[in-house]
Amino acid sequence: MSAVLSETSFEIPGTGQDLAALVVSLQEEVRQLRREVSTLRAEAGYWKSRHADALKRNEDLKRQLDQARAEVRQLQQRLFGRKAECRLAGQKIAALVDEDLQAPDRKRGGQRGHVGHRRESYAHLPAQEEFCELPEEARRCPHCGKPRVEMATTEDSQQLEIEVRAHRRVIRRKRYRATCDCPNRPLTITAPAPPKLIPKGSYGISLWVYLLLDKYSSAQPTTRTVEQLRQAGITLSAATITEGFERLETMLEPVYAALLADNAQASFHQADETRWMVYQPQEGKTGYRWWLWVILGPQSIVYLIDASRSHTVPENHFSEDAEGILVVDRYSAYKAMRQVKVGRLLLAFCWAHVRRDFLEVGQGARELVPWALLWLRRIRELYRANHQRLEHPADSEAFRQEDVRLREQLAAMEQQAQAELADDKLRLPCRKVLTSLREHWEGLVRFVDNPQIPLDNNASERAGRKAAVGRKNYYGSGSLWSARLAAS
Repeated sequence: MSAVLSETSFEIPGTGQDLAALVVSLQEEVRQLRREVSTLRAEAGYWKSRHADALKRNEDLKRQLDQARAEVRQLQQRLFGRKAECRLAGQKIAALVDEDLQAPDRKRGGQRGHVGHRRESYAHLPAQEEFCELPEEARRCPHCGKPRVEMATTEDSQQLEIEVRAHRRVIRRKRYRATCDCPNRPLTITAPAPPKLIPKGSYGISLWVYLLLDKYSSAQPTTRTVEQLRQAGITLSAATITEGFERLETMLEPVYAALLADNAQASFHQADETRWMVYQPQEGKTGYRWWLWVILGPQSIVYLIDASRSHTVPENHFSEDAEGILVVDRYSAYKAMRQVKVGRLLLAFCWAHVRRDFLEVGQGARELVPWALLWLRRIRELYRANHQRLEHPADSEAFRQEDVRLREQLAAMEQQAQAELADDKLRLPCRKVLTSLREHWEGLVRFVDNPQIPLDNNASERAGRKAAVGRKNYYGSGSLWSARLAAS
């Protein structure tokens, strides 16, 4: 029980012995009270610290909840929203709408005062003439019956037609008989047969070209191609096409190797990677996810199929002493390339991916939409300034003026990012985006001194678009040789 000083009055003892006993009793009570005060103070300090920990934990949980809600909104946007970042008329992208850029509503289609497109000329196409004649009864006057005389001129018009027609190529090899009596010579000679793509095959080059283009350029599944051929009168099985593709893959190997060598020699590239499924089990690999790497050069585009997404894939494509510019996103594999670490191959990072970061911040938290819109506007102005700069020759005064404006915009963006990062109240999603911007700043501004460098790697992403469509239509490759053919 707690010791409590008595509040009742008491009489001072008359004797010294009684007074001494009272002092001892009071001293013991004071000591007990002091011990209790010390215990209560310790408990108060403990509970204060626990309360502070609870407040901190609540703040952390609130931040985690906000982050989880933001991720849910972002995932919902990725799953159910539009994949394209462009905005259709009258449509918003997750409330990220810059009111300063809102155009007045207008009807779809051609606008008043707009100059229409000229009719396309198809004079390069072969023409098949067709004459239309009057019926026999209309060639005479309905009143007197006298005939109408055909004129030398015609009233002409044209319309486009297309004909998909399969045909049999009948090859008749002429035979020749000798008319002399010379010894050691054949009696008959037959003209040599035209070369065949596949020995002893009954399908010509044009058919295999059609099949390859339909599969890998139009991203059509083989079963759909078989059905289209059946409509044209050709009956082919998917197994026959697959067997032919396997033979063609070996024929294309030298061409593919030459393309790889030529592409690697260039000094400017863009790169990207996307997943590709290969449904053939591999030792040491779990699952069927492979990767299709796109390397875009000035004169060629090559595709690399590999089970790995590591830096060794692009690293092995380029030679040890490769130099130049590689425009990429911020994926760490490119930063780990040996040629990049030694400083021969310089990375230029993609502003479109930076822009996407700010989009995701605004899509994840509505209260951060104004902040995201400000940065999206800065990036838009950056694109516009660089476009205006590139409209002029590099040695012109106009180019130098636009170049100065561009550099001033970049300097202002860098200062703004540094100032916001110095603010302790900056929200975590904003801090992550700006930290990434600061870490990649050197690669992001590399285009300023080299106008050849684009602001983004959208060209390489577009080059991999057909592969992405094919992945959705026929799910990838069923074997390694099929994957190599897809890359070829």
